[in-house]
Parts: sequence; structure tokens; C-alpha cells
Amino acid sequence: MNKAITDGIEFMPPAFAAGLGQWSSQDGTPGADTYADALNAAQVPADQDFGGCLELQKVDAVQKLRFMGETPLLPGCYLRITARVKAISGNLPSVRIAGWAGAPSGTHVAGLIEVGPEAALQAYGEVVEVSAIVGAGARQGVHMAWGAEPVYGHFGLDLTGPSGGIVRIDDIIVEDITHVFHRDMMNWVDVRDFGAMGDGMSDDSAAFMAADAAAQGRRVLVSAGTYLLQQSVTFQSRVQFEGKVQMSDDHLLLLTNNFDLPSYIDAFGDEVQAFRKAFQALLNNSDHESLDLGGRRINLDAPIDMQKAVANRTQYAQRRHIHNGQFYVEDAANWDTEVFTSLASYNPGDPLRLTGVANVANIPIGSLIEGTGVGREVYVRARDVGTQEITLSMPLYDAAGTQEFTFRRFKYVLDFSGFDKLSKFSMSDIEFQCNGRASAVILAPTGLIFQLRDCFITRPKDRGLSSIGIGCQGMLIDRCQFLSDQSGMRAQDRTVVGLNANANDVKLRNNRITQFRHFAVLGGTSSIITGNHWFQGDDEPQGVRTAGLVLTSSHNRATISGNYIDNCFIEWANEHDQAPDFSSELSFSALNISDNIFQSIDVAPWFRFIVIKPYGPGHFIDGLTMVGNVFRAIRGDIGRVEQVDTSLAELDFSRMRNIVVSGNMYNSVEQGIMNPAVIQHTQSGAAQTWAVDCAGPLPFGGYAQHIDAMVMRSRVKDGADVTRHELPYTLTEQGTARDQVHLGWPEAMSGKVSITVRMDN
Repeated sequence: MNKAITDGIEFMPPAFAAGLGQWSSQDGTPGADTYADALNAAQVPADQDFGGCLELQKVDAVQKLRFMGETPLLPGCYLRITARVKAISGNLPSVRIAGWAGAPSGTHVAGLIEVGPEAALQAYGEVVEVSAIVGAGARQGVHMAWGAEPVYGHFGLDLTGPSGGIVRIDDIIVEDITHVFHRDMMNWVDVRDFGAMGDGMSDDSAAFMAADAAAQGRRVLVSAGTYLLQQSVTFQSRVQFEGKVQMSDDHLLLLTNNFDLPSYIDAFGDEVQAFRKAFQALLNNSDHESLDLGGRRINLDAPIDMQKAVANRTQYAQRRHIHNGQFYVEDAANWDTEVFTSLASYNPGDPLRLTGVANVANIPIGSLIEGTGVGREVYVRARDVGTQEITLSMPLYDAAGTQEFTFRRFKYVLDFSGFDKLSKFSMSDIEFQCNGRASAVILAPTGLIFQLRDCFITRPKDRGLSSIGIGCQGMLIDRCQFLSDQSGMRAQDRTVVGLNANANDVKLRNNRITQFRHFAVLGGTSSIITGNHWFQGDDEPQGVRTAGLVLTSSHNRATISGNYIDNCFIEWANEHDQAPDFSSELSFSALNISDNIFQSIDVAPWFRFIVIKPYGPGHFIDGLTMVGNVFRAIRGDIGRVEQVDTSLAELDFSRMRNIVVSGNMYNSVEQGIMNPAVIQHTQSGAAQTWAVDCAGPLPFGGYAQHIDAMVMRSRVKDGADVTRHELPYTLTEQGTARDQVHLGWPEAMSGKVSITVRMDN
């Protein structure tokens, strides 16, 4: 910057040859004395050292020389005043640059340093140069730091020391030297000043690192150009990219002071590459635990292989977080599902392995497996090409022997399946705009506590979130929206699954899920499903409904509480059991369903809200609580709210234990259920045996196994209308369905009684 050049501002005072009336012996202010007629001053037309100059005799203690004109002081501008002086005769004085600071009002700005460094004249005829720099800022090298108040100055010099001597003074020079302070004044350093070429061919890594080292708290400017970095580069300073960076996948660009996606987009230009490099930095830098997408939308024409973006890591277990942005899936062939078929063998004794897999090298990790005896949401967790084996995410329930399996590899926006293990990774405030072309997220095979919160998974093609192993252990899905691409289809024709999990301790909380085939297929235990709203209805009269929540672990230990379960049902099965027949394991047990809202609209009367489906015989319920739920059917009553799906096997009702069903409300449901159930029986005609029918209120068509209590509701009388006080004996599990209780009296009696009956032990 040079204001004399750029703005035409005149800083230089006139030469002495122009007249001494422009030079003051005082401060240079209007009305001050000048040297025009002074006896101690004369203009010399020709000096051997100076040419035209001023000859001045020192007669005052401080002999002042000031330009009468007002030299402007501009914000951010620095002036250097220079004078060349030599002694001619007499005493040898000292000399210094001096000035007078003027305010906008024309008054003096007091309290400032108005003199520069002093130099002594030590010999006659020796030229001594003195200078001083004046400006607003107290920078290194500034002698008169005047701040922002002065707007002009009267500049010149002072002669100090002994009087009587005669000196000659060359024309005083005032020049703009702001450029000297540019490097310190600007809040940036340019990588080109440190040798960066920006030609896309030279390795500019060293120049980038040198600029960062020199910045000392200022920004580093990557000016226009294409910069090839053949080494990893870490910036401790903030960086501004006007140019673009090129570097290989195995080198890191760490922006520690502006670590966010917009900065990486500025650096690389391509937003997908920018996200990859930012994620690579996230997992290779301890300075940051989260990546802010900056509200940016990343357009994708292919899945992002998250492990390939971090080629130096196959495992990661420190907390890392990505948030605040959108992934937008474009129409491209890269999203097409890959389908493979292959012969393979399954041995229930080795439940998580397929052996003898033909063409195993072609089958991608993360593929969904379909075949006879294969349960829902079973994936390829790993493969061994050498041994032709595939590791499964879950066992197969009835696939012993050799058969042809189908493997479907869906394509996901973010694909973490290349990691061996990924723990404590979370994402929030992200929309996965799948547009019916892609699935959203696939997890690593192993890991702990993956979390998704406040996210939208919008219109996934096949899956919202898939777990192909135990990378879902302790998974947290909170306050997310799963929005279907199949809302216009009949419920039974839908194919998309919101999410699945195979491991334990999954938490699904306060989510909203619309019109998928299944909201969640959970294969683990100890899950907490609370505060969610999932609905799966359609416009078909007396429509078929599918399971919203599928639990595939018989000993479940899950809590399902405070949800709004709309036009779908909870299915409890054991389809991920390689030996689904009951042997010595824990059977269907430890499930708590409480305080939920169940609703159906325009469904067939055989629809049920809670379905238990055993995949093998011999199972029973050994711990189930259903308390405080509300069941409501709209536009079409339903018969009951619960059933056992016996398409594959029955339950053993003789072994039912620890079942509590109470405090539920039933609207437009023909038969409510309770256990224990309080049943009132009226015996109008005298009979020695009263047959009490308990079939209706006992859950799941269970046997009337126990009577907990009996209360006479009227007087019991014999055939002669005589009140009798004897008590009957009881027989449970009577009738062909074993759902009656018989009360046996000493003789024929009539009356009314209430009994409390249980269908469990």
C-alpha cells in the first residue's frame, strides 16, 4: 500500500528553494513565526552534498524547523520523515525528527511522543541522516505512535544541544512506508511468499508448513492456484483457501483451527472429496472430536466407503461425531443393488458360518442373505476366500444342509462395513435424503455405542440403518425420523426395513417412523424402546398389517414403553435360533410391554396387536408383563389384541409362568384380556358341577391353570331354595380346550360366584 501512488495523496513538503515562508521556527501551526526573514536562516542554492538546502544557525535551546503545511495522517498508513544534516561551523548540536499532532478541530493532541531518536553531529562536513516513523499503531519500528485521534501533523526536525553552531539541512523527505508493515499489519500470510508454486505439479507441502509456522496467530492464505501436496500437512493456524489442494488418499490435511466441512470444500473444491478428507482428519487428529458439516448439502452419485477414506485405520474407539448437514443421493447406476446366488452349506452346530460357498470372492461383506430357513435381516459379516467360508450376523433357523442362497448387497450413503471395529461414533442433525435410490447407513461388523440422534432418514430404497454384526452393541437411536419411500403401497407389499440390530442393549427413543415393512428387527436382548411413534397403515379396506417391531430373541429382557404403535403389531419370535425347538434354554421370557398406545384403522377383524411366533415346538411364556396399555380399533372392530402364530409351531400352554396382564384399556375390541382374570359366573339352574368358561379373557388362548380366589356374589341355594354354606372343590384345565374351571358341590346348587383365574403357574 502506498497512498501517494494509489490515491495521489501528497505527503512530501516542498523544497527549501520554494521559499522559507513555508517553514516555521515554532510548531508550524497557522500564525507561527517562519524563517522567511529570519536572520539565522538562509536558502543555499548549491551545496556539494545536498544541492539546494537550508543553512540554519542554532540560536534557541531547541531550534525547531516545522513544515507549515498539514501532512495528512490516514488510518493504517505509516510515514517515515527523513532529514540529512551536516555541521558547517561553531558548536556541534544534535538533531532529531520532530512533529506536532493535530486533531480534526485544529487543536493539539497532547500526551503523545512527538520526537524521534536523536543523533549527534560529531564532525564538520559529515552528513548525518536521521529519520523517524509516525503512525497510529504501536508496531515494532514505529517511533511516534499517535493512535487514531490525530489526523494531520506538522513535521520537521529539532536541533538540540549547544547553540551557536551553523548547520546545513537537505530537503526533508516524508514518504509512505506502510508496505514495510504489511506482513505484520495483515492478518494473513500467503503460502506463495514461502515458495508455494500453485502449478499443480510442484510439491508445495514444505511451503504450506513454513507459512503455518510463520503465521504466529494470523491466517494462512492459500491464494489462487492448484497446490499439490505430497506429504501430510497440519495447519495450526486458520486457513483461507482461494486456491485448491490436490493430495492422495493416504496423506492428511489437518485444519486444526477451522476444522469444518466448508473449509475442506474450499480446500478441495469437490464436496465429496472434501468430506472424505475431513473424515480422515477426524480420525487422525486428537484436537477435534466432531466434524461440523456447516449446514452443507453433499450431493452423492455413489456410496462413501468410510474406511477407505481412512486407509490407515481399520479400528477406532475414541468418541467421534459428525453433525449438521445433508447427504443428497443423485440418480446414478452406482446405487443399484448387487445380487449374487451361490451354493453353500450350513451346519447348525457352527451357527454363524456358511461353508463351501461357491464364488465366495464375489459376495460382498454386508450382503443380505435370503434362502430357505433364513430369518429376517441376516447379513454377511465377514468372508474368507481361502476357506470359502462366510461369517453370518445371526444363525439360520432351518437351513441345515446345502442350498442355493441369494445375497443382496444394498448400497448405503455412508458405508462403515470396511472397518473391523468402530466404537463410540455418533451422528446428529443430518438428513440422509436417499430419494428412493439408496439406503442410509451400514455399521461396522463390531463396535460399541453407535448413536444416531435428531437425524432424518428420508425415503431409503432398501434399508434405513443396517447392522451386519455386533457393531450395534449399545446402539442409541434418538429423536430421529424414518420416512418411507413406499407410503403409497399396500402394507404387505412394502419391502423397506427401518433398522435392524443383532447385539444387546439397544435404545430406540422418541423416534417417528412412517410406513415401512418393519420399523425395527431386533435380534439382541435388553433393549429399551420408548417414546416412539411408528405407523404402517394404508388405504386398503380391511387391510393386512405387518409387524412394526420384530423381536427375535426369545429370552428378550426388553422394555417397550410409552410408544404409539399405529396400524402394525409387535412380533415376538425366535427365528434367529439355529435350533428353534425348545430344549433347555430360556423360552419366551422377560418382556415388558407397558403404557403404550395401540391403534388400528380399517383392519380385518382377525388383526392382532401382539403376536408370538415360535419357530419350533415346546416353547412357552416364562415372563411377560402387559400393563397400562390402550388398545383402540377405528372403522372396524377386532376380536382380540393378542395371538400365537401357529404356522410353524404351537406354544406349550401347560408351562406358562409369570404372566401379568392388567390395567389395559380396550376400545372397539370384542374381548379384552387379563391375567389373572376375574370371571363372574351365574348358575341359574341347580347343578352339582358348575362349568366356568374362562376362554375369553385369558391371554393367548391359555389354559385355566389356577384359581387364586373365589367370592360368592349371591346366596348359594339347593333345589329346595335352602341357603347352603358349603364350599366347592375346584378342577382346573377342564373342557376340550382346557380353558374351563369346574366347581364341584355336595349336591345340585345354584347361585353366583366370582373367581380369579390364572393361565400361568
